[in-house]
Amino acid sequence: MPIFNDIFAFINSKRISQIEKMRSQPGEMQNEQFKMLISKAADTTFGKEHDFASIKSVDTFRERVPVCDYDGIMPHIIRLRQGEKNLLWPGEIKWFAKSSGTTSSRSKFIPISKDSLDDCHYQGGKDTLVIYNQLNPENQLMSGKTLTLGGSHQINNFSDNSLYGDLSAILIENLPFWTNFVRTPDREIALIDEWEKKMKLITETTIKENVTALAGVPSWFMVLLKNVLKHTGKKNLTEIWPNLELFIHGGVSFTPYRQQYKDLVPSDNMHYLETYNASEGFFGIQDDFSSPGLLLMLDYGVFYEFMPLSELGKEHPKTLLLDEVEKDTDYALIITTNGGLWRYQIGDTVRFISTYPHKIIISGRTKHFINAFGEEMMIDNAEKALDAACEATGATIKEFTAAPVYMGAETKGTHQWLIEFDNPPADTSAFMKIMDDNLRENNSDYDAKRYKDITLDTPQLVVAREGLFFDWLKKKKKLGGQNKVPRLANNREYIDQLLELNETAHI
Repeated sequence: MPIFNDIFAFINSKRISQIEKMRSQPGEMQNEQFKMLISKAADTTFGKEHDFASIKSVDTFRERVPVCDYDGIMPHIIRLRQGEKNLLWPGEIKWFAKSSGTTSSRSKFIPISKDSLDDCHYQGGKDTLVIYNQLNPENQLMSGKTLTLGGSHQINNFSDNSLYGDLSAILIENLPFWTNFVRTPDREIALIDEWEKKMKLITETTIKENVTALAGVPSWFMVLLKNVLKHTGKKNLTEIWPNLELFIHGGVSFTPYRQQYKDLVPSDNMHYLETYNASEGFFGIQDDFSSPGLLLMLDYGVFYEFMPLSELGKEHPKTLLLDEVEKDTDYALIITTNGGLWRYQIGDTVRFISTYPHKIIISGRTKHFINAFGEEMMIDNAEKALDAACEATGATIKEFTAAPVYMGAETKGTHQWLIEFDNPPADTSAFMKIMDDNLRENNSDYDAKRYKDITLDTPQLVVAREGLFFDWLKKKKKLGGQNKVPRLANNREYIDQLLELNETAHI
């Protein structure tokens, strides 16, 4: 409906100018956020302990407040869950996002304040629509509903004082009532805990709706959408939802799934927009269909620092601000937020593909890489290499993971890749050679170790049986939501579990 788009554009014209300020005046905008965060938290327990009232500069802030990970903040989280107020952020923290990350056995519980819910997570959702409306003014998004997929855990009580669940479940639980008119499925179905039951009900109810957009994690959406096609007997999604035009995705890289989605939605009117919405905050939105970079959102109550990877593990690591970062360099992301996270190391690594405006890609995880032999292989390297091999051979990948094979008395080290194909290559050796060549071309450290097979031997491929990764996640009770398969590991914990399960039938 063009008239709805015109009204939407008029209402959000001020917001468009603020987004433009992010592009042109990032330092000024981040300085405003820093002052706001310090001022607002000055009377909290944490603020008093670090004398926020006397902090006048970022340098002083960095001297007084150490960089921390979840282990460092966990004692405060326990106190917050027991109902303590004004600890890390003013007032009461009622909600905690259960962050499953990449299937670690111990869950993290990230505090979600009302400010972070409204000014960060929900604002990110609104801005995604603002940006899409700018990129595609003639869109018909408002004429139908957005199919959302998330919330693999129901809302649960820690105690009378606090509740927890997946971030997506918390967002759905707190949405205003009127959003039910523009999204599907109903809240009751969206928050079902049991993944397979939820998928069945979502399939049965949403095929009757006019779905114009999808929003969720690509890997889990792929499972749902294939179930929709199987249930309806249709060849592709345009036969079910002819007005489908947008997929707002995030959580995992879209690269391994791009061709599969093009096959599912063979339409020139279909668009894909990536967002960076973690449990800890909403950080970035793709603002150009032709470029993978995510515009860093700078006025959501988040103050950013960027740690060179050489500083990881140091007692007093050096961090950089926006005006100090360089393009094409990986940094560990450090955030200070209106949810009460102070210089928190989120675990993601980002790489700037542009400055002014500041645009990032998520290049990996600080704990998920392979560097057993000095090859420094990040997830971004791996996914680009696999994409090149798929494009050259016509293969498509459902899931994958990789880990080192350590040197033996008579054997060299190598990498072992466990890949579940949707469409396997006719020649797996050719597939692996293309991937290996691409890795060598784009990662000089890997290339040096592969030179004449002196340190690293030719990478190995194990073709996974159908459904292996789904069964592994099911066994770990990690189906749906934001749960992810670890793409790379510097040890063999995950891959050995998967290889053992690969020898058995479906669970």
